[in-house]
Amino acid sequence: MKRFYEIDPWLDPFRGVIEARLTYCNDREAVITGGNTLSDFANGHHWYGLHRTDKGWVFREHAPNAIAISLIGTFNGWKDDGRYGLRPAGAGDWVIELEEGLLSHGDLYKMDVKWRGGGGERIPAYATRAVQDDATKIFSAQVWQPAQGYTMKHPSPPPPSSLLVYEAHVGMATEEEKTGTYREFTEKVLPRISRLGYNTVQLMAVQEHPYYGSFGYHVSSLFAPSSRFGTPDELKELIDTAHGMGLRVIMDLIHSHAVANTLEGLGLLDGDPALYFHKGARRKHVAWDSLCYDYGKPMVAHFLLSNCKYWLEEFHFDGFRFDGITSMLYYDHGLGSNFTSYKQYFDGNEDTDAIVYLTLANKLIHAFNPGATTIAEEMSGMPGLAASVDTGGLGFDYRLAMGVPDIWIKMVKEIPDENWDLGYLLHELTQHRAEERVVSYCESHDQALVGDKTLIFRLADAEMYTSMSILTPNLIIDRAMALHKMIRLFTFLTAGGGYLTFMGNEFGHPEWIDFPREGNNWSYKYARRQWSLADNELLRYRHLDEFDRAMIETGTKHELPQVQITEAVTINNADKIIAFKRGNLLTVMNFNPSVSFTGYGIPVKGKFRIILSTDDPLFGGQGRIDTSQAYFSVPDQGRYGVTAPHHLKLYLPARTAMVLLHEKIKSIKDL
Repeated sequence: MKRFYEIDPWLDPFRGVIEARLTYCNDREAVITGGNTLSDFANGHHWYGLHRTDKGWVFREHAPNAIAISLIGTFNGWKDDGRYGLRPAGAGDWVIELEEGLLSHGDLYKMDVKWRGGGGERIPAYATRAVQDDATKIFSAQVWQPAQGYTMKHPSPPPPSSLLVYEAHVGMATEEEKTGTYREFTEKVLPRISRLGYNTVQLMAVQEHPYYGSFGYHVSSLFAPSSRFGTPDELKELIDTAHGMGLRVIMDLIHSHAVANTLEGLGLLDGDPALYFHKGARRKHVAWDSLCYDYGKPMVAHFLLSNCKYWLEEFHFDGFRFDGITSMLYYDHGLGSNFTSYKQYFDGNEDTDAIVYLTLANKLIHAFNPGATTIAEEMSGMPGLAASVDTGGLGFDYRLAMGVPDIWIKMVKEIPDENWDLGYLLHELTQHRAEERVVSYCESHDQALVGDKTLIFRLADAEMYTSMSILTPNLIIDRAMALHKMIRLFTFLTAGGGYLTFMGNEFGHPEWIDFPREGNNWSYKYARRQWSLADNELLRYRHLDEFDRAMIETGTKHELPQVQITEAVTINNADKIIAFKRGNLLTVMNFNPSVSFTGYGIPVKGKFRIILSTDDPLFGGQGRIDTSQAYFSVPDQGRYGVTAPHHLKLYLPARTAMVLLHEKIKSIKDL
């Protein structure tokens, strides 16, 4: 099997660096595992933290800088009464065995940790549940051992050939002005996702985080599903129900940094600021106000790898979207770098320890669950990131095509659509490294956050509030609807392995995302999704919703975006016409804002049938395209009677797109 760097001649000057990195990775794995498997090594969650035993309970914590640790909680009035003191167990570990009756399901607890020169109350690093007091807003760990926990009933669906991701946030998935719950998501949102045809749900903000407005990115308790959405059993029920509907579930995994809070997080767990994190200047992330893990420490690798295995094992997640990979890969977190040269990937700025950790994480995940899916949220384009470990890569299955939404926002924001360069767009939408599969998208949650605008908002702006009724004709809304569908179709039909949308964006959700905060008087008005807009037959949102469903159905039926080769057929920037083939589908798009073409020639040969048209009245179109008939190519009669190649003659209304299926014919005479 060829190494990924052997198929790219531009990587020849850096082979030595890459191979040295691979050797270092193998050596590190051997050292930290002691010759055992990664799966055997990544069992910290079975050892540390609180566990039920035949006699009662056992609790362990790794805190080498501590001089004394006691458990305090609702069971002893939050004061050390001498019954709950841990004893040193060697190698920096502390342990206590508790008899039956000293702890009960639902009890709140913390560690009272003392070190030379100080001390404080701390939540255990391996806590599997943390809850916030409504009055004080202080978090505590909670004993979670229900008499009858949730039992999974459905196996995970097999990995899809094409990844179709519905990115979702449980808390803001409700229409009410409040925090949504796992159970509400299970009952109300999963059926919507299933109907639309997506095969993978990507859950954000799963790991516990003190500040709701952080969008789940400032994590405090890595092993605890956020209690603000419900219980661990309700999260299991969500995942199991999704599996029963044929949906896989992956989660945003935040291993790129951690919350700086000391009362809730790991920042000063045993008084040592460098227990899990770097020392000195590298400890604090300069842009995110968070702490940076020291991936070179064996105990940090043990902690994070165990965290990967825990979510797969305990909750049956089907994989992860790893957040903030660019920040991990480089000492400067990739800040201010444009990555226009291969040298920038191998100039000594890369953090080899982080690269080794990511490689081992992917190796562990795929060893524990060969069907798991891993996606890298990474923007620098590091070669080998989404190449398999067997070929010398870091092992991610997919990379997010983060440049694609940036291109669309730039186009919509800065360039009139009559001036769009269609050849440039096709190139940008299809380019990716040969060894990689990418997940393309027009917009994710990033484009909906306060300070930015979704595509539909940029296209329609204030008209969204007054003119989305089917009874209110409006040229601005007509343009916005047409381009919203065409941009999505263009992106979906050129995607290099997967496609993603953020919940609500598929039907043109009219408002941004803004979590409750002091600046908005702690309002939930914009931290929700107004599903009723898509259900209202008098509003045009339902047209976009129906189009998204039909688009996904078309791609699934014809194995897109699995097919990798996109072949340009026609690119005419003067007419604003582009046509391209992928598999047995021909896509023809007319971006011209005002000119419709009759009998426009597309240089292809064969019999075709229109299977999807943005002009369909079901999708808010005007129904000008006849989708009931078959279309046959005809030979063009050139000058002096010379027959030119075949062309498909089509009627192309302004700002419309169509997808045609190339059908088999019985005889060449049919043409």
